[in-house]
Amino acid sequence: QVQLVESGGGLVQAGGSLRLSCAASGRTFSSADMGWFRQAPGKEREFVAAISASGGSRYYGDSVGGRFTISRDNAKNTGYLQMNSLKPEDTAVYFCATESLSNMREYRNWGQGTQVTVSS
Repeated sequence: QVQLVESGGGLVQAGGSLRLSCAASGRTFSSADMGWFRQAPGKEREFVAAISASGGSRYYGDSVGGRFTISRDNAKNTGYLQMNSLKPEDTAVYFCATESLSNMREYRNWGQGTQVTVSS
């Protein structure tokens, strides 16, 4: 069973940066696509970014392109989301996910999430 643990969330001022990490257990991480999603209070879950198993392909949601960068270190079983130029509207719980079920938008495994709060 794959377990995912996010870390790196916190409170930051607008314009600041954070780097989220997603530590995965199990032997499937290096062969699995990975994604980041977020959910703000009262809103639906939103796709943020995805990366292929090899790291060769990356995709971003329209609201974060150019500000966020997804990456992974398969040797460490860890994925990352570098978030720059943060805005108050980026405030949400951020989740990582692995093993894409469909077009890197639906996943089999999910973490518990980490809170990101951006103050104005």
